[in-house]
Amino acid sequence: MECKIKWAGEAKFIAETGSGHAILMEGAGDLGGQNHAPRPMEMILAGAGGCTAYDVVLILKRGRHAIDGCEVELKAERAETDPKVFTKIHYHYTVRGKNLKHEVVERAIKLSADKYCSASIMLGKTAEITHDFSIVDRAD
Repeated sequence: MECKIKWAGEAKFIAETGSGHAILMEGAGDLGGQNHAPRPMEMILAGAGGCTAYDVVLILKRGRHAIDGCEVELKAERAETDPKVFTKIHYHYTVRGKNLKHEVVERAIKLSADKYCSASIMLGKTAEITHDFSIVDRAD
């Protein structure tokens, strides 16, 4: 995996990923940012959310469960002093589908957290990670 970061003036940076995508990031306002793009640490949190959501959807689809949607809301706390690593992260999953069983969704989330989500497992080296979920049943 590769990534190239290029300074784009002021507090802006462009990340060019190995898969050919560009992402704009920006530093905080008190450090010159103008709130035109996400902060780098927000990108890390978003990456972890995307990683685990992808896992959960894939696991449920492979199990032939009728999943229609998956959202993950993440709330993080950071250390007060440098390096300001994440110290706590809470994931709340909202999984939508038809007749999804509590145990099945719980298992998918656990597999992501313990085995598949590289981003979450890496962040778990510095942060206490917790999660919960709700299921929204599709009415036909």
